[in-house]
Amino acid sequence: MNRKKIGFVGTGVMGKSMASHLMEAGYTLNVFTRTKEKALGLMDQGAKWKESIAALAEDSDIIITIVGYPSDVESIYFGENGILENAKPGSYVIDMTTSSPLLAQTIYKQAKEKGIHALDAPVSGGDVGARNAALTIMVGGDEEPFQSVYPVFELMGQNIVLQGESGAGQHTKMCNQIAIASGMLGVTEAILYAEKAGLDPKTVLQSIEFGAAGSWSLSNLGSRMIEGNFAPGFYVKHFIKDMKIAIESAEQMQIPIPGLQLAKELYEKLNEEEGGNDGTQALLKYYKLMMA
Repeated sequence: MNRKKIGFVGTGVMGKSMASHLMEAGYTLNVFTRTKEKALGLMDQGAKWKESIAALAEDSDIIITIVGYPSDVESIYFGENGILENAKPGSYVIDMTTSSPLLAQTIYKQAKEKGIHALDAPVSGGDVGARNAALTIMVGGDEEPFQSVYPVFELMGQNIVLQGESGAGQHTKMCNQIAIASGMLGVTEAILYAEKAGLDPKTVLQSIEFGAAGSWSLSNLGSRMIEGNFAPGFYVKHFIKDMKIAIESAEQMQIPIPGLQLAKELYEKLNEEEGGNDGTQALLKYYKLMMA
């Protein structure tokens, strides 16, 4: 498998680490991103810059994409200069963007018509998980392609599960984001309560993160809140996008989700206060604005 060329599109906060792990394992990496400067570190490691999506697709056996929004996914996969028109029959396309389940199914159907294997494989774990190759990878698609590229997934993540047919990976990621959204409200309010009660939030965190309240968000993002570190491991603006997708999908299935609705409203207000490029832990800033 490591003789195959991998094309990687999207070298942001998470993508750059994920791509780096693939090169460290011996893969030849073709890379493209809208802002070439973001790929310079990978190019210094030996990645080959491609001038277009079409050029990358033509010269790659496995194409991995992790971009910002469903509209970005559409722009790189469809059209005469897109991935599906230029990828070789028998190649693998893996979209690791958190995107729409319906869009994942459309990519799968069009890819299959061209003899291309398509998987939707969104991830969870943020910048820390990407750096440590410890991401959770939720996959939708066919069993045989999944098994074929499993060694590639192993280089980026540790918890890798085929959830079902195309779109199942994205639906699973929506479950993940729904759980995180309401949980982030609880983490924020707990930290704020500790501060206002005159407690040392760091000491409080030591007690509650190992009890019934424990969660990844509490342990990893709670500590960042306490330190006033709002740098993005995952952007607020992207989290809002994810919540919108989850709400649309839930509405289609007629599921009540008041907790998710509330979380989206609060994050949108944070975004209006120019917090869109902060990490999701910056919700604490909006709570403090409400108290001012």
